[in-house]
Amino acid sequence: MKVYTIDPLRDPRWAEFIDRHSSASVFHSPAWLEAVRRTYGYTPVVYTTSPPSAPLSNGIVLCEIRSWLTGRRMVSVPFSDHCEPLLDSPDAGCAIVEELRKAVAAGKWKYLELRPMSEWPALNGAVKSIFYFHMLDLRPSEDELLRQTHKTCVQRAIRRADREGLVYESGNSERLLHAFYRLMVQTRRRHQLPPQPLQWFRNVAACMGDRLQIRVAFKDGKEIASILTLQHKDVVVYKYGCSDTAFQNLGGTQFLFWKTIVEAKAAGLTCIDFGRSDADNPGLIAFKDRWGAKSSQLTYLRWSRKPAPDVTSRRSSGLVKQFFALMPDAVLQATGRILYPHIG
Repeated sequence: MKVYTIDPLRDPRWAEFIDRHSSASVFHSPAWLEAVRRTYGYTPVVYTTSPPSAPLSNGIVLCEIRSWLTGRRMVSVPFSDHCEPLLDSPDAGCAIVEELRKAVAAGKWKYLELRPMSEWPALNGAVKSIFYFHMLDLRPSEDELLRQTHKTCVQRAIRRADREGLVYESGNSERLLHAFYRLMVQTRRRHQLPPQPLQWFRNVAACMGDRLQIRVAFKDGKEIASILTLQHKDVVVYKYGCSDTAFQNLGGTQFLFWKTIVEAKAAGLTCIDFGRSDADNPGLIAFKDRWGAKSSQLTYLRWSRKPAPDVTSRRSSGLVKQFFALMPDAVLQATGRILYPHIG
């Protein structure tokens, strides 16, 4: 079975294909891929068994990352929570993966990583990474959706937000983007990590248009919590969240998620993708569980040319994180601009 490559940003068949494929997500979309290309310079490519003259019947989209720091590799897809291989048969999937694995073995790339939604059978040589994933079904009534949330951590927080008179705004304006990013810098500092570049969020907003919404909760004119969501077909994707811990007891984050649920249901959307959670982040997993979202596992698959050496000890990693936490905002943001193109 012959394997071909296409440019998903130039070949109109890709956009048509994901529009009709039931398993396609926002992370397959030309808009997301273009934002990744603009910000980080990665090259998107689709591998398919469909000939150039035929409509697409399958495809695995990846981005090639070329970094002097972290090596040259193929990831499906950078900065996505998941990216299901869109296949019409197991044979097509095996043919494409085998083609990619041969390139890894030949030294073309350091590794190949797939981030499927569905469970793949055991594949020779693949190293697995396990994450958790949550999806909320919006088909129940609004009252039922509220009743299934945690009474203390969600319902009481929403009532507190109402009593406090929090002001809600949504859109994708530059003003809301800056309010969101100020909170994002604070949040990443708490996590002892640099934030992604402001230009990344600006590019995603430009490429996604109205399908991107920044929701911000204000108290007395000051932003206290914000979330960024994306929409693909009838699915809302929660992608980023941030807040000011000084106002955490006001329920701003829960207020914003509830607004998102109400608006999505009113628009006739069917579910909210709460995104990926690291297995070692029980607090985030519990937060998503409290909304009544259904939990499942994501299993990433990676094929490497050779095992990566463990050059960073837990102690040195902790020291680096402490260093990030102490950086002035401008330096922390500059660090993010330098590092993220090498992460993918």
